[in-house]
Amino acid sequence: MSDKGIKVGKYNLDFNDILGLDIEELDIYRPKGLYAHMKKRNHDRCLKYIDKIPEIVENPDYIGVNPNEKGGESLELIKKYKGNVLVGIKLDKNNNHLYVSTMYAVQDSKIERRLFSGRIKRFFVDKMAS
Repeated sequence: MSDKGIKVGKYNLDFNDILGLDIEELDIYRPKGLYAHMKKRNHDRCLKYIDKIPEIVENPDYIGVNPNEKGGESLELIKKYKGNVLVGIKLDKNNNHLYVSTMYAVQDSKIERRLFSGRIKRFFVDKMAS
């Protein structure tokens, strides 16, 4: 573990093509304080998925950009488990890395609305391409 936190993956450059972004293939870190942040924000339902962050980063079901953050520097990765889990990832320009900023449950209806509005897009990994 570095001072940035625990490395949970690497940014997938395919996200750039789908979302119209220009982010480098940077490492993604989970800050040491994420668990406490989730408890404070009452995101208890997602605490059981905290160790699944590398899997969510590697193979999300949906990806998007948070429109409330400036410059497309805040990604949303959603994975469907028994419930839906959203992992928010932000770019730290000063230290040139990405970090998990939040994680919470998201309802099916919200996913459908975000798909319809274009805020998120389905993400498929082509297992046959490799």
